[in-house]
Amino acid sequence: MLKHDELQDRQDVDRTDRVPAGHPTKKFEAEETRPASRKHPVIIVSCVVVVLTVIWGVHYRRAASANAAAAKARSAVVEVPVVAGTVQQKDVPIYLDGLGTVQAFNTVTVHVRVDGQLQKVGFIEGQDVRIGDVLAQIDAAPFQAQLEQAEAKKKQDEAQLANARLDLQRDADLLAQKIATQQTYDTQKALVDTLVATVKADQAAIDSATVQLDYTTVVSPIDGRTGIRQVDQGNIVHAADANGLVVITQLRPISLVFTLPEQTLGQIQKEGSPSDITVLAVDRDNSTRLGEGKLAVIDNQIDTSTGTIRLKATFPNDDLRLWPGQFVNARLLLSTRKGGLVVPASAVQRGPDGSYVFTIKDDNTVVVTPVKVAQIEKGEALIDDGLTAGQRIVNDGQYKLQVGSHVKATAPAKTGAPAP
Repeated sequence: MLKHDELQDRQDVDRTDRVPAGHPTKKFEAEETRPASRKHPVIIVSCVVVVLTVIWGVHYRRAASANAAAAKARSAVVEVPVVAGTVQQKDVPIYLDGLGTVQAFNTVTVHVRVDGQLQKVGFIEGQDVRIGDVLAQIDAAPFQAQLEQAEAKKKQDEAQLANARLDLQRDADLLAQKIATQQTYDTQKALVDTLVATVKADQAAIDSATVQLDYTTVVSPIDGRTGIRQVDQGNIVHAADANGLVVITQLRPISLVFTLPEQTLGQIQKEGSPSDITVLAVDRDNSTRLGEGKLAVIDNQIDTSTGTIRLKATFPNDDLRLWPGQFVNARLLLSTRKGGLVVPASAVQRGPDGSYVFTIKDDNTVVVTPVKVAQIEKGEALIDDGLTAGQRIVNDGQYKLQVGSHVKATAPAKTGAPAP
């Protein structure tokens, strides 16, 4: 079977033979007799172009649809709900915080000063006493007897002295008459001088016995409060006993000894006299105030092992909320920052580069603003640098935010005010 192209060529030849020579169509027909295979690349290219155009159109429509969907998604902005506030400006006290121990203003362990039997205890444990109040009574009989013996010995020696002085006067008269010798007179005078010294010694013995007798009555040396009794009535007590009878502590006023880093020493000294600096005693919960006092003394040396300086403050302690041995937080009022910038402590976040705050722009998007915090006190952070008064900030809800997030700001519930 002949192929289609060969058959087509033969038909063209036949048509050419039937046309006379020189006929106008002869040339035209001759041109049409070119092989049809030359037209195939054009057809193929055309088909390829059509196919590519269709593919491009489909892809374009899909890309346009995707871009439209993305634009629609971008146009639907998600607003993150947050609690917002503003940077406030007010006077803020600056504190230096340290850990301290309450100490009694004075502490005395009461000892007996003579040996004997404890006949009476004159105080109740935990009783407030004043200077001179009787605390205990020791058997005074032996000391009373010693006093009476000393007094009797003095009287005896005084009688001898009086007689010796009479003899001395006689010897002086006889010596003037040249009846007695000078030696007799000198001997008698020496005897008088001896008896004078003996009488003085007797008086000293009386004074000593009187003191010993007085020591049998034990009195309070300070105003304060008694502790637990160390010796019961009826026991034999000695001046050398280590424990004593009782410990008395002075609670009004009372002292607080606390430490601060040595770097704060210069700041404290700039404030002037220690007596002008206020110190607060705060309970371990760091919120309950126990008392307010004045700085009494700054220790005369820095502890090189800890790099701290010791300070002592004095408190009136009228309500007895401070107790010896109690651990408290000491807050030294260094100064007051006039017109300081404060924000809620919850607004301050911490990251690898330090503290920062989310601030709200006019278009309700947020940005990260680095800040420098001076102190945090009672839920408020004092800002040294980074913010300005009246600036809008995020107080709560930061965990949902990123830079550029849109926010829906609401005011804190406690204020009841509309969102800024």
